[in-house]
Amino acid sequence: MIALRYAVSALALSLSLTAAGVLGMVGATSSAHAVGSVPVRVVPAANNPDVTGPTGGAQLAEPGVIVNLEAGVPAPPAMPGASFLIADMDSGQILVAGAPHTPHLPASTLKALTALTLIPRLDASAKIMVKPEDVRVEGSRVGILAGTAYSVPTLFRGLLMASGNDAANALARANQSVALTLSQMNATAADLGAFDTVAKDPSGLDMPGQTSSAYDLALIGRAAMKLPDFRGYVSTKSATVPGGRSNDGKTVPAFRINNHNTLLYNYPGAIGVKNGYTIAARQTFIAAATRAGKTYIVTEMGSPNGSWRPTAALLDWAFAHGAQVTPIGELVEPGSVTRPGLTSTSGAGSSEGATPAGPGAADLGRPTLLRLPALQPWIGAAGLLSGMVLVGALAARSIAGRRS
Repeated sequence: MIALRYAVSALALSLSLTAAGVLGMVGATSSAHAVGSVPVRVVPAANNPDVTGPTGGAQLAEPGVIVNLEAGVPAPPAMPGASFLIADMDSGQILVAGAPHTPHLPASTLKALTALTLIPRLDASAKIMVKPEDVRVEGSRVGILAGTAYSVPTLFRGLLMASGNDAANALARANQSVALTLSQMNATAADLGAFDTVAKDPSGLDMPGQTSSAYDLALIGRAAMKLPDFRGYVSTKSATVPGGRSNDGKTVPAFRINNHNTLLYNYPGAIGVKNGYTIAARQTFIAAATRAGKTYIVTEMGSPNGSWRPTAALLDWAFAHGAQVTPIGELVEPGSVTRPGLTSTSGAGSSEGATPAGPGAADLGRPTLLRLPALQPWIGAAGLLSGMVLVGALAARSIAGRRS
């Protein structure tokens, strides 16, 4: 009977150790896949903005055309694009939008972010020597010459007026490197609250993973129009690019460039800013106009229509009825919001792509993952092996007892 009790106890112990072994080994395998994560709610701090909804206001997530019409105010004109927005450029109040946070390819409207990033960083009195790699870029080009030095303002005019990808590359390269410029562009977008924007090419040429949104383009355009140099470039209808001599010895005379923004020529009060087009992105546009002291900014993405007329019609509606419309949201101020992301409250670190830990990093007001530590695999293996040895030893003892 004593031997039987020992055997039963040993069996129970071995099962416990075996279970620990299995859990330890499974835990080691599954911990890399976050098995055992428990959702918890992080309460937002009182001094942090609530970023669980779309940046600029919850109503911006509504489907269709988003507008708060008062009695007697006509509906805004239909817009042909996949996304659009119109806002008071001074106050930031958004009057009407459609899918404003849906990501799209920005095409050359991204050049507004390139200029916003580089104008404060490049010396306006300097000259930049154009290199062969600048003129070999794909897409639209101003026609600058490799081996010729151009002033910074000339290259910015080529970038923003004639949408020159060659000018974009030369300017970005002069800022130490294209890679650094892209990093700074993305940092600028994040500071603006333009979280739908990822820059992969300073010219806006289609690249995998490169996106923006109608909302973000409004933030970018609004910020850029606060720079006097930018405002001057995008409102200029025609300019001269100096001639020069190319690397192969060819002499090219000075030539004129015209602004690609046709709204400037057709809409009284138009002041900028930038259009864009690729086959994949379709027509994209940032536009702004001022009348009687009121300025509105319009953004459009994914439009099959490159005409200035739909933009003009929306601007006419805003100038006529904007004061009678209750805003649907706002263009946030730079530095006023934090990028949405998941953080860990367990101190185990954040998931890939999450906001780095720091003051208020856990105060994002959204579910996150609390990662529970798994048993180390050696504990499981040792437990399993010990259980097997103990069972074998007790079995041998029982056999020996019966023989004696």
